[in-house]
Amino acid sequence: MKLGFIIPNHPKENRVALLPEHVKNFENEIVIEEGFGNNLGISDFEYIQAGCSIASREDVFKNCEAIFSLKVIKPSDYHHIREGQIIVGWTHPEGSGKAFMEDQAIPKNLVIVDLDNIHPSVYYKNEIIPIDWIPSNFVRKNSFIAGYSSTMHAILSYGSIPTSETKVAILGSGNVSQGAFAAMNKFNSDVRMFYRKTMCELKDELQEYDVVINGIEMDKPNCHILTLQDQAKLKSNCLVIDAAANAGKAIEGSRHTFINDPIYKENGKYYYAVNNSPSIFYRQSSKAISEAFSKHVYSKDIEVYLDMIKDMDEMIG
Repeated sequence: MKLGFIIPNHPKENRVALLPEHVKNFENEIVIEEGFGNNLGISDFEYIQAGCSIASREDVFKNCEAIFSLKVIKPSDYHHIREGQIIVGWTHPEGSGKAFMEDQAIPKNLVIVDLDNIHPSVYYKNEIIPIDWIPSNFVRKNSFIAGYSSTMHAILSYGSIPTSETKVAILGSGNVSQGAFAAMNKFNSDVRMFYRKTMCELKDELQEYDVVINGIEMDKPNCHILTLQDQAKLKSNCLVIDAAANAGKAIEGSRHTFINDPIYKENGKYYYAVNNSPSIFYRQSSKAISEAFSKHVYSKDIEVYLDMIKDMDEMIG
């Protein structure tokens, strides 16, 4: 079967999700959109040498059973998507990709392979099937870069270098939080990390912090780490960085921002929630994604996702 790669048209998305050096022992025929590697100076010919085919964007959609798009496909490409096609990538079906699911995935019976770092799953109609051969945390390097890049970008956009007088709270202990901590350690700031068990202590000290960085992703609705009431306690001009890009969930009322417009001010506080911040350091992130996805996703025969759907249908009825 053919797995086609399209250039993501998300704002300021510079990552290249497949490098020629990682095209080894793939069970699928790989078709690459022309110019796919331009951001890294990779020519189409290098992909051809690696065994890939090159095609126009339209022909990739037309001739491939499965389409890989790093970020959720935008409305400008909806007319290209065929009934029953397999869509692979970071679709975020229950978050930023909810509109795509409602407008395209469900009406067209698409098989959505969402490569969430913790819970990779197949979404089909109204069913969710975990992908058990992809290990949790399989692309942790990109998550670390997310924490690092979000912190650096937010500080730069806010326009103030942290000093010994800058008090910083980092929420969580996972890869994103570790990346944020690594970035903050570049400065002489006063950093404290809070975990789920110590969130009560954070709530008592919120008014003391100049910067609050979230690295926790919340799955359950109405289960916010920082409620609107909590945020009211933050000091004026506090910078809130949602490095997990879990807008509206981890931090109640927050909304996604973009690399070219990363911060907004509301109720006297500043908010950052860019959901593709690793694209700022796109060279390292591209390598991390290509390596992990090639090992666990691209090399696998994409027909396995159709088999999962068949098995599900048989179980249901």
